[in-house]
Amino acid sequence: MLNTDYQTIVLKINSPLEQFEVTNLLGINSPFFGFFHLNLTNLALYSILVLVIIISIHYLGNNENKLVPSKWSIALESIYASINSMVREQLGKEVYYPFIYSLFFFILTANLCGNVPYSFTITTSIMVSIGLSFTILIAVTILGLSIHKISFFKYFVPSGTPLALVPLLVLIEMVSYLARAFSLGIRLFANVVAGHTLMKILATFLYQMFSAGFVMFIVTIIPFGLFLAIMGLELAVSFIQAYVFTILTCSYIKDSIELH
Repeated sequence: MLNTDYQTIVLKINSPLEQFEVTNLLGINSPFFGFFHLNLTNLALYSILVLVIIISIHYLGNNENKLVPSKWSIALESIYASINSMVREQLGKEVYYPFIYSLFFFILTANLCGNVPYSFTITTSIMVSIGLSFTILIAVTILGLSIHKISFFKYFVPSGTPLALVPLLVLIEMVSYLARAFSLGIRLFANVVAGHTLMKILATFLYQMFSAGFVMFIVTIIPFGLFLAIMGLELAVSFIQAYVFTILTCSYIKDSIELH
């Protein structure tokens, strides 16, 4: 019985999903304002850290008083040009550029921070990923209503639809439209969680192999090289997911503006 309990505890501690748990790091109770309770979670801490990193990177990339651009400036200008090109191709207007740029940098920085060992990835929180996608859907809907007024609802009725099929198609189109909020967030959430879970499993396995003795240490060098390659792939996924999230957001904004 004791053995079973011990194995259960070990299994729980070594669970690859443990890294995604939101935990309290600091709690403050105060008798003021009734009963005031404030918690600092790892999600809140890393959200603040991501914000500080983004501000710091752009501060270092500030090139106003220099004739020769720094490496930070060149990198930021490259990202700026790429996102600007994407916004121009998708929307044809730069009015939405600050939002798209901020969204891309936030997701990218959060994903990259999560690749640091023993850190927490805020995009693996379903509240963050789904919250972002729902907020975008609501904002896009408000934008469409403000531009097209009542004509916005034509979006849910494909042109040339027979009158008898209108109720059914409106229902299908409405479900499809609302599903965007889930698909956008879940795509980001699932890809990041899957990658980090795989990394955790492989890292645990390799650690046990390296600790098994000198012969196993030598044998494990080859799979360790593959592990490093997968880590590189995970870094690429961080960029790809940020890009996919922002380009789909651009697509949804375009649909709302042009009713396509």
